[in-house]
Amino acid sequence: MKKIAACLSVFLILVSPQAFSRDTKHMLSIQEALQSPDFKEKLDPSIRFYFGSQKHPKISQSFGNFSTNKKTNAFNKSDEEACRWVMLSALLTLQERAKKEGGNAVINIASYYKKNKVINSKQYECHAGAIMAGVALTGEVVKLAR
Repeated sequence: MKKIAACLSVFLILVSPQAFSRDTKHMLSIQEALQSPDFKEKLDPSIRFYFGSQKHPKISQSFGNFSTNKKTNAFNKSDEEACRWVMLSALLTLQERAKKEGGNAVINIASYYKKNKVINSKQYECHAGAIMAGVALTGEVVKLAR
């Protein structure tokens, strides 16, 4: 019995880091996320978001580049659900920064997970594990001419 318990303990020690260290990369639709009810309800329409190289009106003032690195509890959620939730959190952080700086938009938004910049106007990068999901974004806060 002691041998079985010892073998089981060794097995669990060897297997458990792999189970909890999952870091699955997802590239998910920005448009799909922005169309969800939570995004429409929580994001202020007076602050505009432009991803990748999307065209935007002329810039009247730039306030600089800012980054956000958000994590959320992914336990008992699908990867996509956790990723959408943490994407909303990241955009809310950029929105608050734009308001604080006096901007009305964030342009050139790119995924910035582990400081690896991925410029894409259609998809954002999210990493999901067994218990956490994360989205990191970077973008330039600006005031656009009206």
